[in-house]
Amino acid sequence: MSQSNSKTNTSSQRHRGGRGQELAENPKNFGKAIKRMLKEIKGQKIFLLISIILALFSSIITIYSPTKLSELTDEITKSIKIDNNKFAEIAKKVSENLKIDSQKSIYIDGVEVSSNDQIKYLELMKNLNKEAKDKNIKKDSPKDQQKSILAFYKKLPNSIRGIVEPKLNLNVIWNIAKILLLIYIVSAILSYIQAIIVSEVTNNFSRDLRKSVGNKINKLPLNFFDTHQVGDILSRITNDVDTISTSLNQSLGQMATSITLILGSVVMMFYTNWILALVAILSSLAGFAMMGIILSKSQKYFNDRQIELGKLNGHIEEVFSGLNIVKAYNAGEETLNKFNELNYKLYDSNLKSKFLSSLMYPIMTFVGNLGFVSVSIVGAVLAKNGTITFGVIIAFITYVKLFTNPLTGIAQSVSSLQSSAASSERVFEFLDESEMDDESSKTSILNPNEVKGKIEFRDVVFKYPSNEKPTIKSFSAVAYPGQKIAIVGPTGAGKSTMVNLLMKFYDITDGEILIDDVPIKNIKRENIHQLFTMILQDTWLFKGTIRENIVYNMPNVTQEELDSLTEFIGLKHFINTLPEKYETEIRDNDSVSAGQRQLLTIARGMMKNSPFLILDEATSNVDTRTEELIQIAMDKLMTGKTSFIIAHRLSTIVNADLILVMNEGNIIEQGTHEELLTQNGFYADLYNSQFSL
Repeated sequence: MSQSNSKTNTSSQRHRGGRGQELAENPKNFGKAIKRMLKEIKGQKIFLLISIILALFSSIITIYSPTKLSELTDEITKSIKIDNNKFAEIAKKVSENLKIDSQKSIYIDGVEVSSNDQIKYLELMKNLNKEAKDKNIKKDSPKDQQKSILAFYKKLPNSIRGIVEPKLNLNVIWNIAKILLLIYIVSAILSYIQAIIVSEVTNNFSRDLRKSVGNKINKLPLNFFDTHQVGDILSRITNDVDTISTSLNQSLGQMATSITLILGSVVMMFYTNWILALVAILSSLAGFAMMGIILSKSQKYFNDRQIELGKLNGHIEEVFSGLNIVKAYNAGEETLNKFNELNYKLYDSNLKSKFLSSLMYPIMTFVGNLGFVSVSIVGAVLAKNGTITFGVIIAFITYVKLFTNPLTGIAQSVSSLQSSAASSERVFEFLDESEMDDESSKTSILNPNEVKGKIEFRDVVFKYPSNEKPTIKSFSAVAYPGQKIAIVGPTGAGKSTMVNLLMKFYDITDGEILIDDVPIKNIKRENIHQLFTMILQDTWLFKGTIRENIVYNMPNVTQEELDSLTEFIGLKHFINTLPEKYETEIRDNDSVSAGQRQLLTIARGMMKNSPFLILDEATSNVDTRTEELIQIAMDKLMTGKTSFIIAHRLSTIVNADLILVMNEGNIIEQGTHEELLTQNGFYADLYNSQFSL
């Protein structure tokens, strides 16, 4: 489709990437982006709330597990360690019994101790105390102390040994183990359900986001696509939405779980032992500080990465769509250099963002290990002094893990959310673009079967937003029902722009256009599009069958109508030569010539029986013989319709009822072919230049 100069300039700016450069200069607001995402995800708030509640319950249950683990450890420790306090307890009971009856046996912890064993035990205790006093055993090394206790233990009567000997209480241990197992199973189940819900929430969110983008595309004015790279738009719809979905899936549940674990473990640590709690927390504060520094530095690179990815996609789409031109002009090396330049910028931004974000995990791992070591050292000192048991140390090591691992998880989640924030900025920027005017209040309706066919242009003025100079200047013309109106002129004269204004692809700046004396500003765009059949220069065929391409959005077309049309336009023979005939799939690399593609496009337009017809260079891509066949079909098609023909080949419009000659947005001549030749003006020069060779 030919374009005006202004539009050409705009398109050139678009292909240079214009807007992407503007984006790269502006840093993104992380907090604002996250807030906007949460606002957009509100449709899933019930499921999101359920997932958070499940994460909270799972975390609370997990936080309780170190307490039971401490009990289990202490219980097992009892089975491998002699309780020295038991000796004094036995001595007291034996002494009291012997005072009453020196021949009477007693039972201690279910074990019978005879009078002889009682007397022997008291003598051993007396000797041990004397030995300790003589040798000052308390000042001996732990090794010497252990030897003395073992020697004393070997001399004890069997009955006394049965009392003081460590025993493994399997019932208690098994009960604690069952509780721990139940805790871990329930926590795992809750986490699994929560993960499924979060996955569903993020999938629904990405689905709704793509749906919003799809709806947005239909509401955007055509000039938006004149100023934006198609590849960049595709990148926002696909890559950016996928990044948002993946990041949220990784972050939403993990953040709730991590925060709960951190707060819960802190409370439990202080409840268990405030000294060890301070040691564990202070050793982790360094991780927070380093994480904050990294976050402040890395956000810019995440933004740059998404922007550069959009530019690279735009360049690739641009090159592939015009690959023949690239090869014809031997521009492969230049194109490759441009690709390498954009690819390196993407690599550089990606490397910097990944480098900084990858520092978080090793830093938090170091902080976690530092916490383990600190708790172990301080805990050992406290245990030696009798302040805490060995089980408390084990519990605290678990609490440190529950405290530091979520910090690592939060660091990873924030890193993931940075990618999501950068992508969401681009997607929401697209969704916030200005839309076409709302037309819900417009009530004028033109029935395609009742339209008479008159179109009038009254002093129409139009200028593109990017240009101050009007492209169309006071354009006035009338097309009466059934007339064939041809619009000719050099490239950039404004021919196709007038058609775009008529179709309401653009809104006119001044003046008005009327259909059957009804201003189009009072008619909805969808209604206007029902009134027109457009057959354009550019062939647009989508991946599908021959049938699907011809009856596009016309599901009620019968086989007889389809056969009649293809016979009428001269496509029947070609279709019959195809392996699957109408059901043959059309692909980009199929052996369908440009002329055949054009014929299929024309057939699609002819299938839509509208009162108005627009032909924009519709026969420019076919050979002379095919053009003659199509022209005959077009003449029949245009019978009874008000038709607008845009053509450079003036031989195709010699029979037009009215020829409008445009130049620089103005009608400089108008009349029939013969009248314009008689005037010997601009049109005559164009015509003679085409047929003088």
